[in-house]
Order: sequence, then C-alpha cells, then structure tokens
Amino acid sequence: MKNTLAQRFGSCVRELRLATGMSQVEFGERCGFYQTYLSRVENGQANPSLNAIEVIANGLGLTIFELFERVKQGRA
Repeated sequence: MKNTLAQRFGSCVRELRLATGMSQVEFGERCGFYQTYLSRVENGQANPSLNAIEVIANGLGLTIFELFERVKQGRA
C-alpha cells in the first residue's frame, strides 16, 4: 500500500528533525506548536495548513519549497 502525502511529509519532517538532534518538544518550542500536534504531523495523522508547513520548514532551516522537494524525492 502506498503511503499518503501526509505520511510521506510527516516521515520527512521526523527524519529532518532527528538529524538536527531536536526533540519534538524542542522543535515545538521553535515552531510555536504543541508537541502533540507535531507528533500527529510526523505520524501522518494531521494535515497541516500551508502556513503551518512554512513554519515547520523554517524551523528545520529550510524553505517550504526545499522541504517539499525532499518529500518528493523521498529523502530527508
């Protein structure tokens, strides 16, 4: 079964976050989101808005376009 876009996006965000050494709590503080929301995003259970995606990308040190390119390529 093929992963949904939300699952692929969340997996990429998780891999990038872990590569930076941030916990979900630290990442949430950086982005201004609750850890529980970020957990749902990373597990593909939430569909973040475009504004939230931009905040997440910036929290990872990327532009929204760079983040989606990584999601598209299936790599963090």
